Amino acid sequence: MDPLFDFTGKIALVTGGSRGLGYQMVKAFAERGADVVIASRKLENCEKVADEVRALGRRALAVSAHVGKWPECDRLVEEAYAAFGRVDILVNNAGMSPRMPSHEVSEALFDSVLNLNFKGPFRLATQIGKRMFDGDGGCIINVTSSGSLMPLPEVVPYGSSKAALNAMGRSLAWEYAPKVRVNTLSPGAFRTDIVEAWPDKGQGPIPIPRGHAANPEDIVTAALFLASPHSVNVTASLVRCDGGQH
Repeated sequence: MDPLFDFTGKIALVTGGSRGLGYQMVKAFAERGADVVIASRKLENCEKVADEVRALGRRALAVSAHVGKWPECDRLVEEAYAAFGRVDILVNNAGMSPRMPSHEVSEALFDSVLNLNFKGPFRLATQIGKRMFDGDGGCIINVTSSGSLMPLPEVVPYGSSKAALNAMGRSLAWEYAPKVRVNTLSPGAFRTDIVEAWPDKGQGPIPIPRGHAANPEDIVTAALFLASPHSVNVTASLVRCDGGQH
């Protein structure tokens, strides 16, 4: 085990952890010694991932939770602490990005996007962040999007909610310092299941320096870097993992 990325004895909680980038991060933490709480709306999917974690010799807790709703965020926190006694790493990864012309967005859809992308992460980061601050400290990673940093028509609520997440990370890094590090991870185009909605299914070239979308596992090194207890001087930062997109 590389001592810089040894998570033995750590407890990681990953929302949206049953698929896509969240799933890759769950596996990466577990493979390096962490016990993991996997949260998403569908319990069956969480349990499948939890079984993979247990097969690695680690403990796992699967929790069905809609993290856009504060009561379910609070229940997720309580279940995680009841099972493991603490959370050392929180990854706010769950999100949604429905595409449509802005003038067709309903109030219900607008609220749903902001609830899942910003309101829920705020609740989890503050409730767990305060417990980390009162305890032995910890690390929070908020997963944002390149859409928060560039014009992105027809997904304006998504990009705006992710931009709010960027601001939240900087503020909470100050509020819970020095015991809690809070950083923001900004992925670009990744070949997760979202590519099914793309005309080329994510296989064609795109106008970024790398030239094409990334595979889901390409998120792992950025997440491990931010989560590593040796990244003691990295907080209130936004780390782009987007192939140079701007």
